[in-house]
Amino acid sequence: MSEPVVAGKTPLEANLEPGEYGWCSCGRSQSQPFCDGSHAGTDFVPLSFKVETAVPVWLCTCKHSANPPYCDGAHELLD
Repeated sequence: MSEPVVAGKTPLEANLEPGEYGWCSCGRSQSQPFCDGSHAGTDFVPLSFKVETAVPVWLCTCKHSANPPYCDGAHELLD
């Protein structure tokens, strides 16, 4: 599998309502951190995740988190 595009080096705080979301795993989406279909023709697929209660979350934009879609600080290790 190819490497994702680093869309950003800081997480994005999002106040999500309960529901299902599609997190961009390729880094190409213009709607970061959510999928807009830009992965078409690549090895990447969006990561579906569900939010049960309305809470603020920090979503990964560097695409290197070991706990996607949530930020784990992996952006601190990137050049």
